[in-house]
Amino acid sequence: MRRILVVDDDPESRDLLSEVLQANGFTQVEAVADGIAAREALARNDDFPIIIADLHMPNESGLDLLRNLRKQNVRHEIVHMSSFFSTAERKLAKDLGASALLNKPFRLSELLEVVSLLAERNAISMSS
Repeated sequence: MRRILVVDDDPESRDLLSEVLQANGFTQVEAVADGIAAREALARNDDFPIIIADLHMPNESGLDLLRNLRKQNVRHEIVHMSSFFSTAERKLAKDLGASALLNKPFRLSELLEVVSLLAERNAISMSS
């Protein structure tokens, strides 16, 4: 279990996150620009136990992506990142089951720590 889907409308952020994750052992990272593209990627291959999604994106936001996945009863680990979380967005993300919220700018080591914990937790639940 080393697959991750990165969802961010900023191409530089997508590239940086993908490179950092791959350099740290996550061998299969796919990166897309918005929630719609993320759902299309998941329709082709839903073997992405971890999704890292920007909260604010055009077409379909990170929260909309999470809401749509939950409506389909899809249970990926989802990490939301944003430079600003309103109180309502923070509550909604938690209520919908977001695994973690990261405030931008964050240290890459902070992201790797969160993702590693989720990968470990996912591996344990997959082997049970």
